[in-house]
Parts: sequence; C-alpha cells; structure tokens
Amino acid sequence: MKERRSEKLTKCFIEPYKVKEIILSNVIELELPSSIKIHPIVNISQVCLYKFQVEGQKRMLPKPVIIEEKEEFEVEKILNKRVIREKKKFLVQ
Repeated sequence: MKERRSEKLTKCFIEPYKVKEIILSNVIELELPSSIKIHPIVNISQVCLYKFQVEGQKRMLPKPVIIEEKEEFEVEKILNKRVIREKKKFLVQ
C-alpha cells in the first residue's frame, strides 16, 4: 500500500503480503493476517513491490523494557519532533 498513509494502515508497511488472487487486470486480493482489519481486495495502484533488505543492513528492533507491567523502549536521544494531526511524533535513536 502506498500514498495516503493513516494510523490504521501503518502495520501494512511492516512486512510484505502475498497476492492471493488476481481478480481483474487492476484488482488483486491480498493474503492478510486476521489481525489486520482492512478489506483484502485492493486496486494495484495501492500496492508496491516489496524491496528486499540490502545485504549487511540490520533490521533489529530494540528489546522493550518492562515498566509497571507495560512494554516501553529506552531512548538514547531525541533527534527530531513534529506534530501531525495534533499528535506529537518523535524521531529517536
């Protein structure tokens, strides 16, 4: 999925999804996990080709720290901040 990103669809960018069926020349059905609550049939203009990770590039998420029975992450440094739709977003290291 590309363009018009929203909080609801953010998970769609985390991993690639397989094409289950080509319905028309411009419509496909995606194989989505049940946890994603969106319609699996989409226009091909909303789908982009998965690009494999570059050799040597690390894609490791930090381990969360448990504080008061909630998972949290330690932040070394705040690199940047911005406000989108009245919500603060931070770029951290």
